[in-house]
Amino acid sequence: MNKLFVTGLLVFSALNVIGQAKNQIKFTAKIANRNSDTLVIKGRDNFKQVIPINKKELFVANFDAPKGFYMFSDGTESSNLYLKPNSDINLTMNAKEFDETIVYKGKEVNESNFLAQQALKDEKFQEEAFVKEALEFASLLEAKKNADIANLEKGDFDPEFKTAMKNSFESFNQYAVQQYERASKANRLKGKPSPGFDYENHKGGKTKLSDLKGKYVYIDLWATWCAPCRAEIPYLQKIEEKYHGKNIEFVSISIDKVKDNEKWKKFVTDKNLGGVQLFADKDWESEFVTNYGVTGIPRFIIVDPNGNVLSSDADRPSSPELQKQLDALLK
Repeated sequence: MNKLFVTGLLVFSALNVIGQAKNQIKFTAKIANRNSDTLVIKGRDNFKQVIPINKKELFVANFDAPKGFYMFSDGTESSNLYLKPNSDINLTMNAKEFDETIVYKGKEVNESNFLAQQALKDEKFQEEAFVKEALEFASLLEAKKNADIANLEKGDFDPEFKTAMKNSFESFNQYAVQQYERASKANRLKGKPSPGFDYENHKGGKTKLSDLKGKYVYIDLWATWCAPCRAEIPYLQKIEEKYHGKNIEFVSISIDKVKDNEKWKKFVTDKNLGGVQLFADKDWESEFVTNYGVTGIPRFIIVDPNGNVLSSDADRPSSPELQKQLDALLK
């Protein structure tokens, strides 16, 4: 689950205050490098609108929907939008840069554009502020909240939208503080002995972190239901191939729920996943996961040959920076 998706969940939980009168919505989307031939718009009270692509390579639909907050998804990623009475919405984006390229044009789209830009601001804040010292983080968080409120107040937005967004800002602040505390906890592990694990191995038996001592260990925390996790798999397979025979083990730990153990086994087999494939004992509440303060996946960790934490939040396989780091370690 990526950070934007977490923010999206916050919006849905905090903004459950909008009226129920149905109104006609005209929706059109043009998506470059699309991930799917279908878009799905979901909202409260089990609202769901499925929009297939047409012969002109456009997603077009006319439908009734109550005013309020919704989420659209292409099956791989998702984003929030706001529907108003008699809206005429024209969405354009590039799915390879999903959040960064979302633009709404047409009638009654100011709120949706605000949501798209707010998601980027929230993500950027998490990337930049979480590495700061506690006092500076608190100052940056307060400044962000004030700036968000100022931008909201000066915009031409629905009054109910403004009220709901102010609630969302409060929720984001609470969430950010919790995330910062967990990130700080993980950062304090650097250079210290890593928390251990003793998990079911797809090939049989169990594997402990201590079994891998003497090698670097690149750990991938993931789940079969996590689209960003699955997107990293081809890159991870290339990394595993490049460093085959080197002094490094690639360990993937699934935090799928126990009831989905067979689903995990089938996924690993069907996708012919390499490396050491393990299944955590208590999904998100597994001791290894909580000791690293993990609240979002995919999450990557590097442990050195002595069993000490080299990086508690390492670069993804898709990042060129990871190969630079591994090249330096394994030269």
